[in-house]
Amino acid sequence: MFPRPLTPLAAPNGAEPLGRALRRAPLGRARAGLGGPPLLLPSMLMFAVIVASSGLLLMIERGILAEMKPLPLHPPSREGAAWRGTGPGPGRLTMDPGDSDLEVRQDVRNRTLRAVCGQRGMPRDPWDLPVGQRRTLLRHILVSDRYRFLYCYVPKVACSNWKRVLKVLAGVLDSVDVRLKMDHRSDLVFLADLRPEEIRYRLQHYFKFLFVRDPLERLLSAYRNKFGEIREYQQRYGSEIVRRYRAGAGPSPAGDDVTFPEFLRYLVDEDPERMNEHWMPVYHLCQPCAVRYDFVGSYERLEADANQVLEWVRAPPHVRFPTRQAWYRPASPESLHYHLCGVPRALLQDLLPKYILDFSLFAYPLPNVTREACHQ
Repeated sequence: MFPRPLTPLAAPNGAEPLGRALRRAPLGRARAGLGGPPLLLPSMLMFAVIVASSGLLLMIERGILAEMKPLPLHPPSREGAAWRGTGPGPGRLTMDPGDSDLEVRQDVRNRTLRAVCGQRGMPRDPWDLPVGQRRTLLRHILVSDRYRFLYCYVPKVACSNWKRVLKVLAGVLDSVDVRLKMDHRSDLVFLADLRPEEIRYRLQHYFKFLFVRDPLERLLSAYRNKFGEIREYQQRYGSEIVRRYRAGAGPSPAGDDVTFPEFLRYLVDEDPERMNEHWMPVYHLCQPCAVRYDFVGSYERLEADANQVLEWVRAPPHVRFPTRQAWYRPASPESLHYHLCGVPRALLQDLLPKYILDFSLFAYPLPNVTREACHQ
């Protein structure tokens, strides 16, 4: 059995619809987006969202878990492949009964998504979105027709490894361990490549999932990778960031020494809908109100969640999620805490509203950067 699809929940009586509040709230220094009002939670609503999230912790404490329900459709033909497991059919697949952490985490995310997305004015369908937002969404959802699933990829949340998995499932690669530079476009099918009626059918009938990560940890990972290693990003973004935010930088800085606070100042001034995908909020990339995802996996337990998804879509037993290379050192909670303690608090206060939906919808705690926490 599969996690229950996320369904909308009606707004409480007397409460202002969140969608209306999002539309009328100013963006501060961010530029207004094209094609309609940006779905950005303003800072004045942060407290309400945090309080709502706190209520979910009480639900967990009382042991309220989400009901499980089977996925409606599966691939009609498997051409004699050997499948994971032997006995249960697709309608009877379940989460590991001993994995209460997975069940609780999914329940928190399901309930929060239903509460927020159920507000009047929030999108219920990709065609409710402005053209630009819909284009971004459809360009980030990958399609496997053979295994009948849709995966919304989020940069800096193991999306390269998921793309390897899709290429193996499609028969393009022999193994996820093949050593080659990942081509992020070729031999992959995106929803944006399909006709509207084909898109609607797959959204209605395919298993849909995405993977998320602590929003600030994801930003730190993008900062370290793009500005520490990739010359193209240093020239395209780093030079502009240094010129804009560093006194006496000169007209043509190299852009290879951007500091983390400078990067965050740049994000504060950017319109989320126009951001580079590596630091665009997950809410804008995958639109979890417009698409009812069946499963939201976590970077924090990537291998277990990924292999759970592979079981649900009935991938062949030889297809596994790639293990992390021994040399790879991802951004960790400890390194994030170190970097955040060097960021002015006022800057964090300006930044958090842009990512507050990622924090609240996916049940991530806000950072603790009090003096006491930073001096421990």
